Formats: sequence, C-alpha cells, structure tokens
Amino acid sequence: MSSASLAAVATMNHEVLKPMPETMPAIRGYHAHVYFDAETMEKARAVCERARDLFPVTMGRMHEKPVGPHPVPSCQLAFAPAAFADVMGWLALNRDGLVVFTHPETGDDLADHRDHAIWMGDILPLKLAMFETG
Repeated sequence: MSSASLAAVATMNHEVLKPMPETMPAIRGYHAHVYFDAETMEKARAVCERARDLFPVTMGRMHEKPVGPHPVPSCQLAFAPAAFADVMGWLALNRDGLVVFTHPETGDDLADHRDHAIWMGDILPLKLAMFETG
C-alpha cells in the first residue's frame, strides 16, 4: 500500500500518521523495569531472577523506593537487542501480573522513555522532567 493510500486510510480512521524517519536511531540495548510495591516485591524478585537465569540479562538492584523517572519501586533488566524477542515474549507470559515498562537505549533518554515505551500492564506516569533540557 502506498504512503498516499495509508494516509487516506488513516484519515478515514481519524488518525494522523507521522512520516517515517529517513533513518532509525541505533538501538544499543533495552531496559525492562519490573514495577512492584511492598506486597509484590518478592514476586518481582522471583520474576527478575528467573529472567536473569534464563536469558543474557543483567539484573539491577531491587530499588525499594522510586528512582529516576520511575514512579514506584522497580528492578531493571538490561539486555541486548538480540535478546529482545526472547526476553519480551517470556516477560509477557511470566510477569505474574506485575507492570513492566520497557524502553530502548538510543541515546535520547526523553524519547526512549516517552515516545518509544512498551508497557505490559497499567501505564504509569513517568517523571520525565529530568530528561527535558532548556
């Protein structure tokens, strides 16, 4: 389907499509943040440890307080683009009801967290002001 046809379909559906960028930024890796609270901390630890044991994933600390842009406690899983399909597929099936926020690492922290986010479960508001300049 041509881009003109796509635009016509999008217009009929009341959507506005952004033009495709000429180049895509390089994705150096991904971070999946498993969110938890006091009642689900051990569940989150088990999910993160299992992911670490099954895949080429680096498991970060269990942050018991919100850190960075994250609104709740979390644990970070870092992995390479080559592991994306396996890790994300496994998390989708094994997150045990936990919210998982995943983003690429392109070097543009604001866009990575705001525009390129992938959510499993509820979408929570991030504290993005820390990435804004000016």
